[in-house]
Amino acid sequence: MNDALLRMPPPDNEPIYPYAPGGADKASLKAELERLGKGGFEVPLVIGGKEVRTGKTSPIIRPDDKATKLGVFHMAGAAEAAAAVEAALKARKDWARTPWEERAAIFRRVAELAAGKYRPLLVASTMLNQSKTAQQAEIDAACEAIDYFRVNPAFMEKIYEIQPASLRNEWNRSSYRPLEGFVYAVSPFNFTAIAANLASAPAMMGNVVVWKPSSTSVLSNWFLMKLYEEAGLPPGVINFLPGSGSAISGLVLERPELAGLHFTGSTAVFRGLWKGIAANLEKYKTYPRIVGETGGKNFIFVDPSADPEAALVAAIRGAYEYQGQKCSAASRIYVPASWGPGFLGKLAEAAKGLPMGPVTDFRNFLGAVIDEASFDSIMSYVERAKSSPKAKLLAGGKGDKSKGFFIEPTLIEALDPHYETMETELFGPVLTAYTYDDRDMEAAYRLVDSSSPYGLTGSVIARDRGAIVRASEALVDAAGNFYVNDKPTGAVVGRQPFGGARASGTNDKAGSLLNLLRWTSPRSVKENLEPPTDWRYPYMGEA
Repeated sequence: MNDALLRMPPPDNEPIYPYAPGGADKASLKAELERLGKGGFEVPLVIGGKEVRTGKTSPIIRPDDKATKLGVFHMAGAAEAAAAVEAALKARKDWARTPWEERAAIFRRVAELAAGKYRPLLVASTMLNQSKTAQQAEIDAACEAIDYFRVNPAFMEKIYEIQPASLRNEWNRSSYRPLEGFVYAVSPFNFTAIAANLASAPAMMGNVVVWKPSSTSVLSNWFLMKLYEEAGLPPGVINFLPGSGSAISGLVLERPELAGLHFTGSTAVFRGLWKGIAANLEKYKTYPRIVGETGGKNFIFVDPSADPEAALVAAIRGAYEYQGQKCSAASRIYVPASWGPGFLGKLAEAAKGLPMGPVTDFRNFLGAVIDEASFDSIMSYVERAKSSPKAKLLAGGKGDKSKGFFIEPTLIEALDPHYETMETELFGPVLTAYTYDDRDMEAAYRLVDSSSPYGLTGSVIARDRGAIVRASEALVDAAGNFYVNDKPTGAVVGRQPFGGARASGTNDKAGSLLNLLRWTSPRSVKENLEPPTDWRYPYMGEA
């Protein structure tokens, strides 16, 4: 029994380890990379706290060294999905009744473990399995993941503090119940932190979760699951189901107890899941909450007043970090005609100079794209651009999948503002530039706003404050995360809540109170402190 009004410790964002030469952090990470690189991992399912091995396995590989097999993972099917749903529902009653501060304590413990002994493990496994450089893995698998575990409990507390007004003779209260049923979390390959948030945010609010990780990020996600267990998360609250998306989702979406979908991934898959929910709508006990973040065709708009060096750095980092495999990555850039060809020439030279190779070589800026299907898809666009009269290849354009799935950082100049690489999400290290006529800025803004069905991220580079205001107003619906004089990537939990609208998702802002609100079902309670004892009203008396 707790007779105190508890407060969460103020959350701070986790500092980024630099992994500079000679540092203890770098030595520790390199040792873990060597250990994990030996492979031999056999990753099971986790259902109701028990490890399950189906015997149907798939390899865990390194995208930058595809001959190296890190291990195998067991694949779930419909039967295991059904078992996971039952395990979640069995755990629901006790977990829903667990006081919020106890739930918060578990995830605060997760944060400290991730910041301490688990840090090299999470960073190294993300580097090897998802081909991230040390910098990219650190800001993802360590810092962002830790931030979710630290900051979200503070947001949970703020939600519970929201209470209605009461009159003298009544007491009105709001209680914040978990959803009635279970939440289905489907996470992508590209961010270990997103996988962490998709499963943990609903669980933090008292929900139980069936979690399907991406098949190309199983190793780091498995270590997240082990981390939850060590921190004391009860069995069945989060169930870990790697495997075929169609087999698992087909079963899950038919369950009457489905109460929510927490998704990050492709627009096509999200729409398919939404259609599946709609098709089963009459079966459900409650209307499922649908929260999803999908793709983007994110822009950098360079104003004539911009600092060219700031624009160049925003483009290089925004487009080519993590091989462009971020939903927020810059993939189209608009450059003023008054600048002439000089800026694109410098941008092309910078792209050509970016070192690419195995992520275990800390001198590299880029690694490999995630798998062969992604490689083939991206290269098909690059090859068409080479021969198109509507495009010019300025840098890169070569791919090599003999050892790993490597694609050179590529810069294309579109001669038509509606050329396909200006409008289609490629999810790779390809940036397309278009030179706009800056004698008509309003037309340029309309072009940026109308050229993509997405609305995730975008940035404007400008020194003129009036130009910044005009661009912000003109592009108000074009990006859910809008950056001024910065790259359109790198949102920090609690500081730049992340999400976009249009075809980019439901814009429920991961890393904010808004996302956690989606995982609770409020109940209003009125207590009458002075109940009436006569059913008659005064107006009924004689005149």
